[in-house]
Amino acid sequence: MTTSPAGRRAVAVALLIPALIALALWAFAWPAARTAPRDLPLGVAGPAPAAAQVEERLAGQGDAFEVHRYADESAARDAIEDRTVYGALVVTGQGPKLLTATAAGPAVAQLLQQAAEQMSATGARPQTVDVVPAPAGDPRGSGLASSVLPLALAGIATGAAVSLLGLRGMRAVALLTGTAALVGVVAAGIAHSWLGVTTGNWWAVAGVLGLSTLAVAGAVAGLGALLGRPGIGLGSFLVMLLGNPFSGAASAPELLPEPVGAIGQWLPPGAGVSLLRSVSFFDGAAAAGPALTLAWWAALGLGAVLLGGALRDRNRPAAATADRRPAPVG
Repeated sequence: MTTSPAGRRAVAVALLIPALIALALWAFAWPAARTAPRDLPLGVAGPAPAAAQVEERLAGQGDAFEVHRYADESAARDAIEDRTVYGALVVTGQGPKLLTATAAGPAVAQLLQQAAEQMSATGARPQTVDVVPAPAGDPRGSGLASSVLPLALAGIATGAAVSLLGLRGMRAVALLTGTAALVGVVAAGIAHSWLGVTTGNWWAVAGVLGLSTLAVAGAVAGLGALLGRPGIGLGSFLVMLLGNPFSGAASAPELLPEPVGAIGQWLPPGAGVSLLRSVSFFDGAAAAGPALTLAWWAALGLGAVLLGGALRDRNRPAAATADRRPAPVG
């Protein structure tokens, strides 16, 4: 029995859609359902004998925590502000003290609070000090986490538009760069000036938002220039179905299943969130890694746009010459 082309397309669609749904559910639901600390950097400070006991209790929780030892509370605070650790347990004469940084991730701060209570011999809630608090306009960090998807969509839309319009060379690069810069300014106006989701230097925040958009737009447009429409789909897939759920924006990379957290930090959404936290709340501490990641994505994407345009221009004269050849006689 021969199936018509329309029938084959219908079967392909019927199989493709469930496959895409399964992939989306895996990418978004699996990391969220398996959220737990995995080598989460945590400081321990205080007198050596007491601090050693705390370390032993933390070691009893398997690979949940990566313990960093500090001489005193001041050193532990500095480590939190430098984004070396997410928090610290300080042993004092008045009892244990927990240092947290909700700006680095409210979910992590809550998890550390629960862990400190479980480790307490009496189960009492330890004294908690928020060293780097989240902004008053976004105390639970939901606004910052929600910014990942709009920026990703803006980058995808910009890169796809440049590719579908057939723009090449420096015109395409100029449009990608200019649009990303405008997106950064508009996003900073909403997130920083209006909603109070971010703090710190306004222009630095706008620069991070713009660079995050450019990294996505460059990747999509670059793949589109080299591979055509399939390249646009590939770039969108990397950003939406991997970069967005693997970013750790709502929690932290160390709370996601391995190697999801690490993969997410190598993609623009994850690197963008990490850089935004550093610039907005921690005076640029630990900003070099994510900034370099975004810069590489943007540079490689724009380079691919220029390369794709050059290859098309070089192939065009050959195609035009072939069209002008006289038809064979006979």
